[in-house]
Amino acid sequence: MFLETLLANPTYFFTTVAIVVASVMLHELAHGFVAITQGDDTPRISGHMTLNPIRLISWQSLIFLCVAGIAWGQMPVNPTKFRWGKLSSILVFLAGPLANLAIGFLLIELYKLSSMSALPVEQPKLLLLAAQINLILFLLNLIPIPPLDGFQVIGEIIPRFQSWQRSRIGLFMLMLLLLIPAFGSSLTTVAQAIIQDAIA
Repeated sequence: MFLETLLANPTYFFTTVAIVVASVMLHELAHGFVAITQGDDTPRISGHMTLNPIRLISWQSLIFLCVAGIAWGQMPVNPTKFRWGKLSSILVFLAGPLANLAIGFLLIELYKLSSMSALPVEQPKLLLLAAQINLILFLLNLIPIPPLDGFQVIGEIIPRFQSWQRSRIGLFMLMLLLLIPAFGSSLTTVAQAIIQDAIA
């Protein structure tokens, strides 16, 4: 379990926590930014368009992050204000995962540049770790389990699934899934394969 690395490798533990927090914040800010472009000013009015992690990530999520190495955020939106209805909703839901995907590939490109420079070895490795975390967040959020973005998109396309979008059962299932080592390892393996293919 991720919490065990606190004693085994505290530097890795706190570095990972910091990267996950920053990545989740950017994920949520992407949701908020696109929501604003679609006519909904709720993210701004509610004070969530900020770099304050406490506004974007709940304490429960931060605790789960320290235990399992992953976290989730919160960005309030009001779909009734979207100018294009379901299309706007889909764009807002996809904005977060796509932001993580873009950040991941940007970090990979920075790694390529840094690996050719005289930077200490630790810095390029840090870029790869950050890229891996962002790709994991991208992959995770595409999974069709509420309240993940992948399920939210499906709920907009297939209305009968909308009743599950705010389901606490879905969140409970997701937390259990994230506590299964094989699940996390699978996401990591896919993310690492993407990175290796990109830097080859």
